[in-house]
Amino acid sequence: MILARVVGTVVSTRKEDKIEGIKFLLLEKIDPTTLEGKKDYLVAMDCVGAGKGEIVFYVSGSSARMTAVTEGRPSDAAIVAIVDQIELDGKLVYQKDTVKPL
Repeated sequence: MILARVVGTVVSTRKEDKIEGIKFLLLEKIDPTTLEGKKDYLVAMDCVGAGKGEIVFYVSGSSARMTAVTEGRPSDAAIVAIVDQIELDGKLVYQKDTVKPL
């Protein structure tokens, strides 16, 4: 799983029937030590109801097709968890309720 921040949404009015009704979010990979964005972006299917500004776990490749939302669908990236906190070397570096959304 990879850490990323939700930085936006992606809307598509014409799409393959199998992905109809799925929410797409724009993610930016982050550095877990600083929580800064890496300027490395991707689009992922949202399986957990994530929102802008939240830090999430996403999976890619065949793992992205193993959720209830993405099973049997053409997916290369799927958000599978919303992060509540990150602890690094015994120090709390992120707590969801204390960070203002973007």
